[in-house]
Amino acid sequence: MAIDHPHRRTRLSALLLVALWSLAESKYIAYNTTQRIVADKLNVHIVAHTHDDVGWLKTVDQYYVGSNNSIQGACVQNVLDSIIPSLLADKNRRFIYVEQAFFQRWWRQQSDEIKNTVKELLSSGQLEFINGGMCMHDEAAVHYIDMIDQTTLGHRFIKQEFGIIPRIGWQIDPFGHSAVQAYLLSAEVGFDALYFFRIDYQDLAKRKDLKSLEVIWRASKSLGLSADIFTGIFPKNYEPPPGGFYFEVNDDSPVIQDDPLLFDYNVQERVDDFVAAALSQANITRANHIMFTMGTDFKYQYANSWFRQLDKFIHYVNKAARQLEFFTERNSSGYTTDSLADALAIAQHHDAVTGTEKQHVANDYAKRLSIGYSEAEKLVGASLACLTEPISRPGCYNMTTKFEQCPLLNISYCPPSEVDLSRGKKLIVLVYNSLGWKRNDIIRIPVISESIVHDSDGNEIESQLLPLADATINLRSHHVKAYLGISPSITPKFWLIFAVSVPPLGFNTYFVSSTKGKGSVASVSTFYSSEESKKSNIEVGKGKLKLLYNVKDGTLTHYLNSRSLVKASMEQTYSYYAGDSGSGSDPQASGAYIFRPNGTFPIKPEKKTPTTIVRGSILDEVHQQINPWIYQVSRVYKDKEHAEVEFTVGPIPVDDEIGKELVTKITTGMATNKTFYTDSNGRDFIKRVRDYRSDWEFQVNQPVAGNYYPVRDYRSDWEFQVNQPVAGNYYPINLGIYMQDDSTEFSVLVDRSVGGSSILDGQIELMLHRRLLYDDGRGVGEALNETVCVDGECAGLTVQGKFYVKIDPLGEGSRWRRTFGQEIYSPLLVAFSKEDGGNWTGSHTANFSAMDPSYSLPDNVALITLQALEDGNVLLRLAHLYEVGEHKDLSAMAYVELKKMFPVRKIGNIIEMNLSANQEKAAVEKKRLKWKTEGSSGVETIARGAPVDPSKLVVELAPMEIRTFMIKFDYITFAKIGDS
Repeated sequence: MAIDHPHRRTRLSALLLVALWSLAESKYIAYNTTQRIVADKLNVHIVAHTHDDVGWLKTVDQYYVGSNNSIQGACVQNVLDSIIPSLLADKNRRFIYVEQAFFQRWWRQQSDEIKNTVKELLSSGQLEFINGGMCMHDEAAVHYIDMIDQTTLGHRFIKQEFGIIPRIGWQIDPFGHSAVQAYLLSAEVGFDALYFFRIDYQDLAKRKDLKSLEVIWRASKSLGLSADIFTGIFPKNYEPPPGGFYFEVNDDSPVIQDDPLLFDYNVQERVDDFVAAALSQANITRANHIMFTMGTDFKYQYANSWFRQLDKFIHYVNKAARQLEFFTERNSSGYTTDSLADALAIAQHHDAVTGTEKQHVANDYAKRLSIGYSEAEKLVGASLACLTEPISRPGCYNMTTKFEQCPLLNISYCPPSEVDLSRGKKLIVLVYNSLGWKRNDIIRIPVISESIVHDSDGNEIESQLLPLADATINLRSHHVKAYLGISPSITPKFWLIFAVSVPPLGFNTYFVSSTKGKGSVASVSTFYSSEESKKSNIEVGKGKLKLLYNVKDGTLTHYLNSRSLVKASMEQTYSYYAGDSGSGSDPQASGAYIFRPNGTFPIKPEKKTPTTIVRGSILDEVHQQINPWIYQVSRVYKDKEHAEVEFTVGPIPVDDEIGKELVTKITTGMATNKTFYTDSNGRDFIKRVRDYRSDWEFQVNQPVAGNYYPVRDYRSDWEFQVNQPVAGNYYPINLGIYMQDDSTEFSVLVDRSVGGSSILDGQIELMLHRRLLYDDGRGVGEALNETVCVDGECAGLTVQGKFYVKIDPLGEGSRWRRTFGQEIYSPLLVAFSKEDGGNWTGSHTANFSAMDPSYSLPDNVALITLQALEDGNVLLRLAHLYEVGEHKDLSAMAYVELKKMFPVRKIGNIIEMNLSANQEKAAVEKKRLKWKTEGSSGVETIARGAPVDPSKLVVELAPMEIRTFMIKFDYITFAKIGDS
């Protein structure tokens, strides 16, 4: 039977079906599910799937085994157990699966017989892995390297175990989508397409109206059409279409009752429902193919209840002479980092890193990370002990040197450094640099007495002792008890601050002792109170950068750089947005998912606590107690041209029953014309214009009642409504945010994912902490009100973090953002050991670099992966750090000489891989889909690095290019490896 459609006659037929038999009038009915596509008809592709959050309302393991069902009835083990026999029942049935964190748990428990069956199902295409990462990672609060790592972990397992390569990106539940996901984690991985649902409600309505839910996403200006990806946006959600098509055992959708001997026969009614849903979706798409996502969160726990109904729909809709298709897209120390890699991968899940999980699930993520870190710490300690041996050999055993790390160093707790150094004892401080270029930096460690520092040649180096502030000591005491369950036995007196210089991919060793001879270059910081100054301004900083503060109220007033001649007014303040309770005219509360402010309130510094200035030979600090729950330290280093701001915020008071979302605002006199730039997953910087979207013809700054988009007839000139002038202009910040005018650019870099914006011209704001009292009704069922408990007393969470500010002449800021941003992401690793009167340098290797002593990576290239794999290969990733046109010199082709990068190793074989290292790059390019796009000739000159000549071993990298290689080394030379 034909169906009239505005643009085409439509017939629905079938793709997936099993021969199921039912008895009616003493004979069987064979459900016909044969597959075919009809070119001029509407083809409905039914995708049977489950979306299994790797932690949300329950922990990842609770979801897997099906425990804690008082919170949510969900058991992923049941899903996978149930899917296999259901697929075996009919060769036409198809199912897709995504989350490898769950599948790998299930796979480990299966018999060889079941494993062979699963391999057959995967080989036949009945079961298909898509996305393929350990989780469906977030796209806002994650760094691109972490996205790559968790995807690679899943893809490599799939390739090694099954010889299969996922072809489809499936980001159906993350809260918004990034350019980096499109061009890097989709196109560069080798996907044919990317599908998702969650986008801005106005954008979704517009795309439905204009029939533009399917697009070619060109997300990289540097890589252009070479990284295009077909992108499909679901019209409603990732669940079945409207009309009652949920078929879990306890779902209330009407099933097809097709036995004429029983009551409630409803075949025609249900067929009509299905056809209506198909035609409704067809009206908002341009082509004659639509997708029905048949499944949702934790469905198919009893898979046959779904497939039984889907089989019937296919059979009867086909017998109504219409076209239907079931479709799934085409497609040695004994210590390891495996536990940490798995925990980090799971933590990238869109309900983990975002904070939209229940509190007990957040605790579970933290526990997994802690366990993984502990295991990795042992590996690091053993590896460093091996490398410090005079001659390093594979499989170092029976080493007497022990290295320790300090995971709580940020709260000044470091037992290895808080030791008595009398009687000739020395503290060994080994500093490792994981980046491919030499680093000169400042480190600080807590010590219990006055100390000095020597380098590995025996020369004393400049150091500064800075007494611990009371706020630091209080934070340390409280949180050590909270995290470790113990109270520190001693309290350090000083921060010992000194400069280090570390070679690329290597380490240097420093020696801390208590002996202070004549001519020592160690100094103790001096303290001043703002009340002691007779001037109106206080100047802070000994080097090229200086900050000016107002004596009267302690506020920052000016930023001065004598080298770049930048002179700018600058003010930093704190304020908070009151979280909407949802009890007024707007029912939407502010919560874990939703930022819904109800007014902004400035926080004025309390006058009873004067500003304290600390001056020293290496750095100056400004200590400010803004109010009882905000403490800030601003630092200016002698040899650096940026300022560092360390904030300690919390517990945020809620005695007034008002949730608060704390921000800091940095205000300059720059004329920025509503424009600013934010990073995309720490990779590209995206231009943002306040209250504006470039693909909308009209911008209307009028609020709409109820904050919902208006219903309207079809029109091409959609108006963009600014309903939330603050929240609607907020963006995720993983690396940094900057703005510029006609002469300068002002950059702020962060040490963690935060929200940020430029709500006023010349001003940047960052959201540093949130504490809210109401659930926002998006599923988690808890308010964002995290607490820390000590001895049975609980208080709101305290956070401590840093951000960094710099003003450059126009065009010069990108070098700092890219280089220092990489150093923030990959901080120096500091490890400690002891020397009791011996001669460390005579019995150990004190400095090391894996690279040729004369070589380091180019300034525009970062080493992002160097990993020894279990099969003996080495995984290498190199990334160009700059976009096309970002820097006058550094946005150029870069060259990496592998022979100098690995001077003592001979490369026997090198193969270029796709981004997730599960297939050769050449194979990806051969099968990459080519798209014709509106307004494009399809001809574009895009720079890409040339294939690597195995005789020269030089890797070329074009702007924003990441290249991945699998390397096999023939041999390694031992003779004080890398000694420098």
